[in-house]
Amino acid sequence: MEWDLSAQPPLVQNAAELVLQGYEIALRWVVSPAAWSQFAVLVVAYLLATVIARRLRTPLSRLLTPAEDSTSVLAQARRFLLLFLPLLMPVIAYALAGIGEQVIRSVFGTGNVIAFGKRLFLFLAARALVRDIVSDPFLKLLGRYVLLPAMALYVFGILDLITDRLNTTMVSLGNISFSVMALIRGVIAGAILFWLGRWSNDQSAAYIDRQEAMRPATRQLAAKAAELLIFGLAFILLMNIMGIPLTSLAVLGGAIGVGLGFGLQKIASNYISGVILLLEGQATVGDYVELANGEAGTIVKTTARAMILETFDGRWIVVPNEDFITTRVINYSDQGSANRLEVAFAVSYDTDINLVPDIIVDAVSRHPGVLQSPEPPDVELRGFGDSGIDFGVEFWVNGIDDGKNKYASDVLFLIWNALKEHNIEIPYPHRVVELRNAPTAE
Repeated sequence: MEWDLSAQPPLVQNAAELVLQGYEIALRWVVSPAAWSQFAVLVVAYLLATVIARRLRTPLSRLLTPAEDSTSVLAQARRFLLLFLPLLMPVIAYALAGIGEQVIRSVFGTGNVIAFGKRLFLFLAARALVRDIVSDPFLKLLGRYVLLPAMALYVFGILDLITDRLNTTMVSLGNISFSVMALIRGVIAGAILFWLGRWSNDQSAAYIDRQEAMRPATRQLAAKAAELLIFGLAFILLMNIMGIPLTSLAVLGGAIGVGLGFGLQKIASNYISGVILLLEGQATVGDYVELANGEAGTIVKTTARAMILETFDGRWIVVPNEDFITTRVINYSDQGSANRLEVAFAVSYDTDINLVPDIIVDAVSRHPGVLQSPEPPDVELRGFGDSGIDFGVEFWVNGIDDGKNKYASDVLFLIWNALKEHNIEIPYPHRVVELRNAPTAE
């Protein structure tokens, strides 16, 4: 088969030459018993693996499926193995093709077609892994755009060629030199390492949070220390994978030190303040605090830079950690959850005030949230007002008077009902108007 392509551009001539070479290779495969035998082995391996996988899937599913309410380590391991059932068919096909390859090579001395088929079965396994097994969005994205393209290049036998070319292409960054392949490897490895770091950090934080014997501040400090350790190790591993010696980062470390000394002073100060707060335990999640500017709320989250307060109306206030060290902060939960509240009321001047303390103490003590320790409710005479006699009742409760704990409102209801029950008048403002030089009636 000859064509005169001398008048065509060089690109067309090269393409035609490649097509001709491929045609000749395909023609040799068609008439070659070794090629037909290898194709037959691959087809048989695929069909047999499909039948075996279908037969094994049901009994393996019954064997690996634990009881729904089982939470043991063995049950979790069985659930984990159950996820890999989609790999059954390509793995069996790969194994059968490997057995067939040994037979074909012993007979014909070649097995290139079967080797290609085995790589294809591995690609099918990778595709099943990404499509049916991996559920994390990040890992699925990594598998779809990194693993599958790499496996496709491996199937056609050009992965090593591309890798060698990338290894010889160097990139220089100051006194650091590395290949493009090292950069790609570092990006992929870094993504995987820091994903593993995030997962490990979540697991360790959940484990530390379950240790109820530890103080809340100690648990948070342990979680922060574990986070620094995990991501520090991930960074060191990443540097080793990329082939970058840690000594070459001295210049970068010096630049970071200068940055901390100038532009990052506040960030460093807030971070160190956060560590001090965790060590001393003066403020932690769940504490109700009042800031120097009068804002108050419950600490719902702590970060390396700030603490987040939630107010009664649901607003979140981000307070830098440094403010908890350098300014006046009232922590109502620091010495425990008990707090003293006070409610004011008044009675008429016609009242026998000697009876009021016992009546009010008895009424307030009936509230389920009012404590008798450290002190029982106490009624004090505060003064003689314009319209009535002023009293105040002090009482201790667990917590604070916020949106869900309406202690002051409940106590005022109890006082109102108790005074009404004993026919004690609650005064309202009276004003006497004196008219001078008013005309007299005739």
